[in-house]
Amino acid sequence: MTDTPGAAATEAPSAGHGGHGHPQDGMLKLAISAIGIVFGDIGTSPLYAFRETFAGHHVLALDVPHIMGVVSLIFWSMMVVVTLKYVLIIMRADNKGEGGSLALLALVSGRTKTQRWTQGIILLGVFATALFYGDSMITPAVSVLGAVEGLAVAAPAFSTWVVPLSAAILVLLFSIQQSGTARVGAFFGPIMLLYFVAISVFGLLSIVKTPAIIWALSPLHAISFFAADPVHAFLALGSVVLAVTGAEALYADMGHFGRKPIGMSWLVFVLPALLLNYMGQGALLMRDGQVALASPFYLLAPEMLRLPLVLLATMAACIASQAVISGAFSVTQQAIQLGFMPRLRIEHTSASTAGQIYIPLVNWALMVMVLLLVVTFRTSSNLTSAYGIAVTGAMFIDTCLLAVVLFRLWHWPIYYAVPLLALFFIVDGAYFVANLTKVPDGGWFPLLVGFIVFTFLTTWSKGRKLMIERMRESAMPISVFIQSAATSATRVPGTAVFMTSSAVGVPHALLHNLKHNRVLHDRVVLLTVAIADQPYWPESERCEIADLGHGFHRMILRYGFIEEPDVPAALAKVDKCGAQFRMIDTSFFLARQTLLPSARPGMMIWREKLFAWMLRNAESAMEFFRLPTNRVVELGSQVEI
Repeated sequence: MTDTPGAAATEAPSAGHGGHGHPQDGMLKLAISAIGIVFGDIGTSPLYAFRETFAGHHVLALDVPHIMGVVSLIFWSMMVVVTLKYVLIIMRADNKGEGGSLALLALVSGRTKTQRWTQGIILLGVFATALFYGDSMITPAVSVLGAVEGLAVAAPAFSTWVVPLSAAILVLLFSIQQSGTARVGAFFGPIMLLYFVAISVFGLLSIVKTPAIIWALSPLHAISFFAADPVHAFLALGSVVLAVTGAEALYADMGHFGRKPIGMSWLVFVLPALLLNYMGQGALLMRDGQVALASPFYLLAPEMLRLPLVLLATMAACIASQAVISGAFSVTQQAIQLGFMPRLRIEHTSASTAGQIYIPLVNWALMVMVLLLVVTFRTSSNLTSAYGIAVTGAMFIDTCLLAVVLFRLWHWPIYYAVPLLALFFIVDGAYFVANLTKVPDGGWFPLLVGFIVFTFLTTWSKGRKLMIERMRESAMPISVFIQSAATSATRVPGTAVFMTSSAVGVPHALLHNLKHNRVLHDRVVLLTVAIADQPYWPESERCEIADLGHGFHRMILRYGFIEEPDVPAALAKVDKCGAQFRMIDTSFFLARQTLLPSARPGMMIWREKLFAWMLRNAESAMEFFRLPTNRVVELGSQVEI
């Protein structure tokens, strides 16, 4: 019952956009809140990223040149990928304040509809979204496992408890989602602040003992690493990129906090904390070598503080996991609104915050997959073999979309845009190709998840368009219907609202109602809910009404792709369609289509059957649009696609 007419998107980067209603909030308060939500993923990377570069799939020699080279690579990766690409460039490409792959896709596709390659851009954006689901399964597993593994360092007797305890923590985390995270979220900021302060102090103490590590900030060490050992340096990128996983979260969460608070948090607090910790781990390896490699993160701390650090890191890992789970809910909601996914049951966990939602199907599916990963891979080291491909793939796609933004939306001069894009493509491409070497050892998992989700998303989008086209082909012109029915049918008191996905022609539900009941209500409203290519739609322009005569009205309610349609609430504000709408006098008529796969050109038979299955299991339009249950009539029809 929804459509995406492609309303206007932002035309230029909003340099000072602070998010939705956030500019009036204190910048410092928002920056601290962002630390608690946005930086959980990238903040927990020190648990495993540095260790895996030396002890992971491709082992590196533990000598000073390699250690200095890896620290240099991590630092410059954070500067190029996170600081330059995301914080300074991509986060300026907001869609009315919103960020993320789907928001960027809506922004780009909304402005390039006449371009022949628009379909390719859409497919890229959809695939980036599909890869996100693979990432959202691995992140909780690797973060919690990496944190709990500190038990083996702080209390070796409990090493056999790592997997069961990690699984129990994850089950608890997914179980509390339905009750909402508003209260828990209030503690996220202080916990992450304490975590970042702790890892900074431990890193600084190690740097003081081996100050030579500071010279690793020079790019010459990264260059020397590649010059002396190009093969191992390239393979090391597959683990170095773990230090910047979560960078895309900065962009995706921009709508919650605003660009400036997130940028401030990163540059002033998070980046220095991570850098101090990575340099501290490097200094520790330079001193203790193979002994420290077992867990350089936890061995930075004095023995008496290791167990408290395990508890703190575990809480930070839960926060990182929470951010990814909430992100999966938000991305799913956007995909539903933009027409890439069937309607699913969405529950609201906060009466005051619209963005706090819970989607049961997504929650439990993620939990099952995360637990399977924990039980199958058993260690964070094994999981890092699967980690990185989804992230680097999404980053590479973001760069492709950024190229369109720079040339088509912002109209940057070639001499500015080309060198910048060349840098991003080289870096992202190198990371992605390096991660492809992990495919046999677990990297196939996020790719498999991505391709499965991509198939579902594109099948639903294509099938939905075909179904609407077939229904339009058989639709009677509304003017002909009104002239015929208005004089022949019996009129009864009240209002009938016929929900239709098409803003032209006669809805099938109206034809069936007249055929079987042989009556028309005094007021007949043909209602279409349209989803725009921008996150929010002005309330003053929500409703568009056309009087068709003889008591018939065509109405379009427009919403942004983040807003949640509430048809009764919208109708209550309508005052240009005759008398005020009263739910007790209003009946809502819905058409439930039964699809008949056919040999007509459109989709392959197996995709038609998959689309039919998705349609059968979609959430009822009655609940999705918040229609009163005792005022809804459903009428069935058959459609061939």
